[in-house]
Amino acid sequence: MAGASPRTARVASILREVLADQLARGIKDPRVLGVTLVDVEVTGDLREARVFVSVAGDERAERAALEGLRSASGYLRRIVGEQVSMRVTPSLSFRIDRSFEAGARIDAALARLGLGGEAPAAAAEVADEGDDDDV
Repeated sequence: MAGASPRTARVASILREVLADQLARGIKDPRVLGVTLVDVEVTGDLREARVFVSVAGDERAERAALEGLRSASGYLRRIVGEQVSMRVTPSLSFRIDRSFEAGARIDAALARLGLGGEAPAAAAEVADEGDDDDV
């Protein structure tokens, strides 16, 4: 949400709280089990909200989760409208968040170049040195 105004950032934060609570307790659809809300981005006019989620499982589970979320979007929008005082309740669109996968690819590329994993190894050496002093 780089460049977001304070108002859109505040609305996104409130939507994130309401939607996360509903995903955890309000939706009974089994397709939505294992869905984690990652981020919410709101357009400048506050009429649309892009909800980024992470899904445990394969692509089939992701597709099923998105179908379940789209099916529940009217319910979720109604709940948002009831809990958040806004002139217009934003429409909700759900998307799979790929940032974790991108991070894993970057880590793998760094490891192939011999640049990954140096910090944990150094930390382990420091921990080992500290254990020697206690003996």
